[in-house]
Amino acid sequence: MSVWERLVKLAKGGDVAGVFRLLLELDADDRKAVAAQLPRHLAGLRPEEWWSWRHQLRPLRLAGVACLGGAAAVTAWLFRREFQWTERGDDERVILLLRQRPAEWRADVARRIAARLRLNDMRYWEVAAALVRETGTEPPDGDAFMVGWLRALHSGTPADDPLFTAFAPRLFDVDGLGEALPEQVGTIARLVEDGRLERKRVIDGIVGRLLRDGPTALSALAVLHDRLDLDIDESAERARDYTRLLPAGPVAVADLALAQLRRLEEAGRLEEELFAEAVEALAFRPEKKLLRAALSWAGDAVLRDARRADVVLAAMSLIFAQDTLALQERAVRLAVKLAPQAGEAGREAVRQAAAGLPEELLERVSAAYGGGIAAEEVTVTPLPVVGHGPALPPPYTSPDQLVRAVSAREVDPHTFERLLAGLVEWSQRAPDALREALRPWLEPLDPLFFGHNRDDAVHVVRRAFLAFASPEGGHTLPKIAIRQPPTLGGFKQLYLGRADELARSFEEGRGYPVLLATPTAGSGHVDPGVLLDRLELLEAAGARALPGDLVQALLRLPRDIPDACVRRAESLTSEAGRACAAWMRDGGAADPRVKVHLRSERNGYYLSNWPVLRSVVDVPDDLPEELRPLYRPEAGYAYTLEWWPLAMPSHPEIVAAHMVWMMSICIDSSDSQTQALVGLAHADGPLGSAVAHALACGMGHASATDRAAATDALLTLAARGRVPAQVLAETLTKLVAEGFLKLNRVVSVLDDATQAGAHEAVWEVVVRLLPGLLPQEGERPRAGVADLLAAGARAARIAGVRAELPDVAAVAARKGSSRLVQEARRLQHLVALPEKSTL
Repeated sequence: MSVWERLVKLAKGGDVAGVFRLLLELDADDRKAVAAQLPRHLAGLRPEEWWSWRHQLRPLRLAGVACLGGAAAVTAWLFRREFQWTERGDDERVILLLRQRPAEWRADVARRIAARLRLNDMRYWEVAAALVRETGTEPPDGDAFMVGWLRALHSGTPADDPLFTAFAPRLFDVDGLGEALPEQVGTIARLVEDGRLERKRVIDGIVGRLLRDGPTALSALAVLHDRLDLDIDESAERARDYTRLLPAGPVAVADLALAQLRRLEEAGRLEEELFAEAVEALAFRPEKKLLRAALSWAGDAVLRDARRADVVLAAMSLIFAQDTLALQERAVRLAVKLAPQAGEAGREAVRQAAAGLPEELLERVSAAYGGGIAAEEVTVTPLPVVGHGPALPPPYTSPDQLVRAVSAREVDPHTFERLLAGLVEWSQRAPDALREALRPWLEPLDPLFFGHNRDDAVHVVRRAFLAFASPEGGHTLPKIAIRQPPTLGGFKQLYLGRADELARSFEEGRGYPVLLATPTAGSGHVDPGVLLDRLELLEAAGARALPGDLVQALLRLPRDIPDACVRRAESLTSEAGRACAAWMRDGGAADPRVKVHLRSERNGYYLSNWPVLRSVVDVPDDLPEELRPLYRPEAGYAYTLEWWPLAMPSHPEIVAAHMVWMMSICIDSSDSQTQALVGLAHADGPLGSAVAHALACGMGHASATDRAAATDALLTLAARGRVPAQVLAETLTKLVAEGFLKLNRVVSVLDDATQAGAHEAVWEVVVRLLPGLLPQEGERPRAGVADLLAAGARAARIAGVRAELPDVAAVAARKGSSRLVQEARRLQHLVALPEKSTL
């Protein structure tokens, strides 16, 4: 048995230790023989049979390390894609095998490994580090390699370790510092305490890095700074730097800087110039915690030195603009208290800023500062103008452009539609040119490009291209089974089924003159006149409409069809034409009743119950059989929610009925599922319980980015005059009361919508929310209710609302000065109807 045969036998048995012993015994000729066979053997392992040969990977990896000749070849072998998910634990064996090579060769391998490291893939860092230490080569300065060193750092690291000597002085220059620092704060602090790291250099490094990173500064640096417990002299030396950290640093960093500056000011060691700069910087911050700290510090500081009154008043005037009643009241109290000590600059700053205060606070400031301060006019932001969805991408202008587009790794729904339409168009206009453009993928046939994933839109579209260019080529690839009629576990299968039926038409030599379902608007709608043009073209060509294409085209028709289009449709003679005429004449698909329930279901992965939303659709008895799957919502995870509104743009309730389960289970994740709400907002047709629940999930999402999509959807609905205020408020009330949604998240969306011009729609929602969420007398208020009152006040003020709100009036009449009562009083004061004359 040859050396190669022995090695393969051991590798197939997964015998890592046996292969390692064999490799240590090989001479130069044996290694050369193995090296000649290894790449061919690995390439012959079929990817789809990975589970049957995965146990060979560790032995084969070691064989390449021992037998391949050049440093570049060994490094490339280690980082081959096949070894990406291989079990770890062989680093020591790899190092022992590499020690059989010359020192300079090993140093070259170390440099090459370091160059290929990435922060999300640190395989073989230990190998490279060991080789650097053994060979004495200069440590690589790549960011990933330095992060690996920081992760491996410990308090017992030898003083003469070459990596420590090279990297310790540059500790805070590592770009990927955040990848390792949080776990190493204690280690670094101990190294400073032991004198292994120079204290001044570390403190300067921390503060310098915080200044450089600004808004993205690491909170772990603030933790490390606190661990070092600076004395007053060390703090004073860096007072100017702490002041510079206040305007933009994260809250944790601003807290650090404020603590140091307040400490210095109390000790009389902070320059007045820096005090003024620091207080002003804090007053500009949006975070309530920092603003409360600024108010506290400013009030104490002016007691220590009355000459600071104008500086403090300038800062208070900035806080007047904060739309939080409790903060405004604190700032007003301090401003009124300091009025006798105010100079001209301080008085002018207060008078100018007070115009934007609520009326009762404005009156207090005006009385203390000479009177005559008029309230500023309310600025009304107009709602954005919305069209029929996002702009459609232009058609592909050449076969080459079309093939470049189909070569992309991902497609969105609009690109999917344009790819299918482009394939049909260019297969008619320039078939030879399109085949020539596809030649690099066909000769030789690339099976990975055309794929075998039945649920992947890219692969299914590419199969349609393959069916056109080489109908026989598809028979050599694994079949993609698309279920017909589409069952839609979501709407994805409707898209995939259309691509599959187009592929079959090419394979059968029929082709297809024009796609019926290609949208003419970003909302997904197909213009009735354009659809009739396409049907007439099909009839003229003597072609039969593809079933899925016809169904999708009809589902995309708008709800209002001009009479002229109905008459024109009735003149068509084909089966598809008659179906279109009946659809237009009879009003299309029926609008079912949808009910949504919140229920607890077992999550099999976590073995626990969690709340989810389930839709129940009342399917009409006379619904055509091919549409019934669309009316049966199925629970199943999908990454394609943004595709669904475009499938039935005239029936948002049905689409939302499919969406709510997914949106309810993803409410705490960050996978951008709420982007589908924007498409849903452009739909026509009744908006009921399903749409309200989908929108509520977006408004209550944990991610600010996902909530922004819900805000965009709310703005679009408001601009179209279609906000379902009553059913949305009922839904939000129910889901908040049952603990499914956090009210503060919902309020943030309402606030953002108000600022963007949807104040009237927001008010209509808020005024319906309040009765169900305000606490009864003696009942503890739920979190976020005061914020809801404040949001209502902001919307009411801009909209100029006047109304009777008995529930709000009842809360406002209660004793005490809690924020809930204060916000209720502000709203009540804002919307109170003028008293009737008794004359």
